Amino acid sequence: MKNSESFSVLFWANKAKTDSNGQMPIYARVTVTGKRAEISLKKKIIPEKWDSKSGFMNGSNDEARTFNKHIVTVNNDLHAIYMDFKQKGLHLSAEEVKNKYLGVEVARRSLLEVFDEHNKNMEELVGKDFVKATHTKYETIRGKVAEFIAYKYKKQDLHLDVLEYSFITGFEHYLKVHDSISHNVVMSYIKRVKRIINISVHNRWITYNPFAAFVCTTKKIVRTELEEDEIALLEEKKFKIVRLEEVKDCYLFSCYTGYAFIDAFKLSPENIVRGKDGEMWINTSRTKSDIEANVPLLPKAVSIIEKYKAHPLCVANNKILPMKSNQKMNAYLKEIADLCGITKNLTTHTARHTFATTVTLENDVPIESVSKMLGHTKITTTQLYARVKEKKVSRDMKMLKSKMTIQLLLNPSVDVQENRKIYGAES
Repeated sequence: MKNSESFSVLFWANKAKTDSNGQMPIYARVTVTGKRAEISLKKKIIPEKWDSKSGFMNGSNDEARTFNKHIVTVNNDLHAIYMDFKQKGLHLSAEEVKNKYLGVEVARRSLLEVFDEHNKNMEELVGKDFVKATHTKYETIRGKVAEFIAYKYKKQDLHLDVLEYSFITGFEHYLKVHDSISHNVVMSYIKRVKRIINISVHNRWITYNPFAAFVCTTKKIVRTELEEDEIALLEEKKFKIVRLEEVKDCYLFSCYTGYAFIDAFKLSPENIVRGKDGEMWINTSRTKSDIEANVPLLPKAVSIIEKYKAHPLCVANNKILPMKSNQKMNAYLKEIADLCGITKNLTTHTARHTFATTVTLENDVPIESVSKMLGHTKITTTQLYARVKEKKVSRDMKMLKSKMTIQLLLNPSVDVQENRKIYGAES
């Protein structure tokens, strides 16, 4: 519990509800960190017998002793409820203390129930606030949670108030061992489960987040991209099988634009515009984030667009490329890689990494520009896509070395001959 949390109980007589006999009802006011809840003690008293300062009935007779004993019992019970919550590390409200004392059963929500409600609301907002892929991802995670509950707890669902930290660590272990899911994907699943729990906390369906202490981490992975010679292999290879030639061209198009599969798939002729610089641009937003990802078209990308301008599929669907489904594209890319002698695992997403690293960054396009074309809002995200390789570092340092050599030669106060040897200007 936070140190700033406070708890108090005050007993008071409600003069506003004085009855026809002149008696006032007595209430216990529970206050938790400034929030109140009133509990009726089902007892009344005349004003002359009530001590508002002490919160007890005046006198020492049997009536007073019985009345005050009841107040003490209520006070002890309320504090015991509070201490029980505190010892369990639970966060509670004044209303929850009241309900616990009165034995009021509050409707218990379950994890999968909240998941279903969340996913249904999200589905209704697909195309407005969310893309279908995001909803599909939550549905997948909901399915994994259901499988884990059945496997671990032999139940169809679990109430939110029985969830413990061990649930989320067990879920992590289950996904990695039982389903062989990679660490980073598991972390992305758990982040979304934590989101469902946070929604439950905000709606007061659960008093605290049992998974709050779980820290999601990511492991650095090496991204795959094609080198210049591998891109050239693809360009030079001509396939007699139409489907392979089309998939190859669609893949190369993404290598020259940085567009992810879904974004390239949706491109129509209306997205191709002439910019203020007089060059041809793709003008659109990323499906995933709705962030602008406008890219000036390289000549090779333009030639691919021109190649399929009259393609029946493109004309019929108002698209610029005859793209297959993502699954088919990836399957055909494996076949293409084998036929070209490329040993890397080609997928539609490696084209995006190829654009970020080989096509742009290695050709001295600033990472800020690369980031904008990729539709990223943070440079750190771009750094996951684009890698600075040793050959670029070598080229950059040679340029620096050349500049420093010239500076030394122009500076008469420096021992020129000695520095020419140091910087390689003299053999």
